[in-house]
Amino acid sequence: MKRENGRGGTGHGAEAALDDLYTVPPAGFVARREELAGAARADGRAEDARRIHAARRPTLAAWAANLLLRSRPAESEQFLQLGRALREAYRTLDADGLRELSARRQRVVAALSGQAAQLARDAGHPLSGAVRQELESTLRAVLSDPDAAGLWAAGRLHSALTPPSAFPGGTGPEAGAAPAARRPAAAGAPARSRTKDELDERRRKRRTRLAAAGKAAEEAAERLRALREEHAEADARARRAGDRCDQAGERVSAAEEEVRRAGEELRRAREGLRRAEREREEAEGRLRTAADALTGAEREARRAEREADRAGREADRPASGRR
Repeated sequence: MKRENGRGGTGHGAEAALDDLYTVPPAGFVARREELAGAARADGRAEDARRIHAARRPTLAAWAANLLLRSRPAESEQFLQLGRALREAYRTLDADGLRELSARRQRVVAALSGQAAQLARDAGHPLSGAVRQELESTLRAVLSDPDAAGLWAAGRLHSALTPPSAFPGGTGPEAGAAPAARRPAAAGAPARSRTKDELDERRRKRRTRLAAAGKAAEEAAERLRALREEHAEADARARRAGDRCDQAGERVSAAEEEVRRAGEELRRAREGLRRAEREREEAEGRLRTAADALTGAEREARRAEREADRAGREADRPASGRR
């Protein structure tokens, strides 16, 4: 689904900008368009700016179809291939085969439109019933009309597409016309003789193409169902992970609050410790001073006691002995 660009140089910038632009939901389209056009003008790319500014805002259905193409490229390519196979098959199938193929085609369209609706809902833009009908109309047009398929494959639809009244979209018989194998000869033309073996071979080829187209339709529908289930499972896992993340965030917040309170208590405890250390140092200083005073007092007391003993001994000596 690559688009070729024949403008050279600056064209690549415009193409990239337009690809970016058509991923934006309709509500934000105009603002983003002016932003991209302004950037191109600021870079001196006037032609790119003109092309970007001329881009038309998509309807919600067209945006959803673009979103489907860009978000599911492999399935979208299979859908385009299925459209080519169906258009080829419709050119030669009989009435019974056409009815069977039409029913299968409708199931594929419904499955793919459901996928697009889910993508739009995930992007925050759920589709109403009327918009869903426009989306399905666009997908039917892509299957039946090669021009519509080319428009959708470019990824820049700005409005819903309408399928032609005749399914093959100009590549096969008109609506109501007989299939090629059963169309009567034109007036005046010589009748063609066909043997039973030739008719049987043509019918066999038609059935083979019908079976191949039907198988492709069923495989595409099954793939879409599997993808939707996978998406639903992934969404459930994401929701559970989100819940766990929220719970972990709450636990972190609670732990941070506990740390904050513990930090406040630690700060107050440290202040109390510093005050106690200062008081201890002051008390130890007073203790040393008191100890020094006590030591001096004890020395004075011992000296006074010695003096008293000496005075007593002298007082007890006889008078003659004092000479």
